[in-house]
Amino acid sequence: MKKNTINRVVVAGGGTSGWLAAAAIAKLYGKQVEVTLVDSSSIGRIGVGEATIPPLRNFHRLIGIDEQEFMAKTKATFKLGIEFSGWGALNDSYIHSFGITGKDCWACDFHHFWLAGREKGIATDFGDYCIELQAACQSKIDREKLNYAYHLDAGMYAEFLRAHALRYGARHIDKKISETEISEVDGSITALHLEDGERLEGDLFVDCTGFSALLIEGALNVGYESYRQVLPNDSAVAVQSASGGPLRPYTQATAHEFGWQWRIPLQNRVGNGLVYCSRYVSDEDARERLLSGLETDAITETRMFRYHTGRRATAWHKNCVAIGLSSGFLEPVESTSIHLAMSSILRLLKFFPRTQIEASSVDEFNRETQEEVERIRDFIVLHYHATARDDSPYWRYCKQMDIPNSLSRRVKLFRKTGIFPIANKELFKIDSWVQVMLGQGVMPSDFHPIVDLMSDAELSSFLNGYKGFVARSVAGMPAHEDAISQYCAANLTAGEKM
Repeated sequence: MKKNTINRVVVAGGGTSGWLAAAAIAKLYGKQVEVTLVDSSSIGRIGVGEATIPPLRNFHRLIGIDEQEFMAKTKATFKLGIEFSGWGALNDSYIHSFGITGKDCWACDFHHFWLAGREKGIATDFGDYCIELQAACQSKIDREKLNYAYHLDAGMYAEFLRAHALRYGARHIDKKISETEISEVDGSITALHLEDGERLEGDLFVDCTGFSALLIEGALNVGYESYRQVLPNDSAVAVQSASGGPLRPYTQATAHEFGWQWRIPLQNRVGNGLVYCSRYVSDEDARERLLSGLETDAITETRMFRYHTGRRATAWHKNCVAIGLSSGFLEPVESTSIHLAMSSILRLLKFFPRTQIEASSVDEFNRETQEEVERIRDFIVLHYHATARDDSPYWRYCKQMDIPNSLSRRVKLFRKTGIFPIANKELFKIDSWVQVMLGQGVMPSDFHPIVDLMSDAELSSFLNGYKGFVARSVAGMPAHEDAISQYCAANLTAGEKM
């Protein structure tokens, strides 16, 4: 049996991505490898990735995180989806929920039955047939019945993950990285030089250094594929505000004439930010628009940062794997940043080398990463391109821009037939795509012929029956704020859990 020669994993950079990686590797491979995370507490973190999507729950279970403890320590709330206001048209609003809408059949998805019912005047709003969406509208939550994610404090989450990683044997070095040592033999990374002269050797290096990408780009120069042509936003300004008003179980994304503003409710405060394109608005005007749109008083100073949408040409190069912002950035409109980091970590665990790094494993890792990022990119581009807005240069550009062929083909098929093909491993399933397209005015001109086999009475009974089922299911659910106070209030400690 060969000896494991990949036994020293060095994670460069803390924050959510770094500590997620360290926690997962230490928990699952800690008996075989030594995990060291190096970062400096003097380096500020962006810390605005405060909304998540449901797959994070499975990842938490995999690495042994207790949900009540996690939610209490990160001031988390439940999230059932995102409310989009002003995206499809100036005064329109819809919710992209995490739920399954209606009931499909072997030949077609539910929206075909809804389209027929709409044409015949016997169907109501598409969202009336989705439990998660109706629960979101009524600010209710049921952990046993609903597909949900979280709103969380990013800084507290990183600290929570840090404690979790250390519990499973990860080592933490609080120092700055001053230099990356590259092998003259094969061009791989041999060690990191720290600010005090310490030399930290490793066999596998995980770059979680954020936008700076110190290892994958700064040392290895892998290159970057830009998405600016289809995702033109390049800036964001963020601020925290006081709690107040309803504790909504969904993120709010309100479109402006040069971008959009998020609102994320936590147990103790609200996270706010404005994403924009610097070609169409100044930083100061964006900041003023953010502050003027707050529901409550700001409790922190604003923070501004630039970004470049796109991805690294290769996320795994030599013995370095980029995870999180160092591997690229799409933007936060569908809360995919933490998910992409988590997904990359799972992929690394799947292809984790035992005796040496195999080129075939690296190639497959990079292929799967590119495929995942491009599919999510297309979903995000849809939000900007599928719009009737032409009230500003920004929205006119988004409406008229050339979109990827992979997206264009699917949207054209949906417009003509109502059919939308979904790949097996695609993150956003048919329910997500249809909610966004219908919400933003992409209405099919036809529906599947199998629906014609139903009489009007049968179709009406089917639609009304499911709508009634949704209404009854939501009626008995507890209010979101009551569920928080009973299950995971911030003052609840692990020893006080019911």
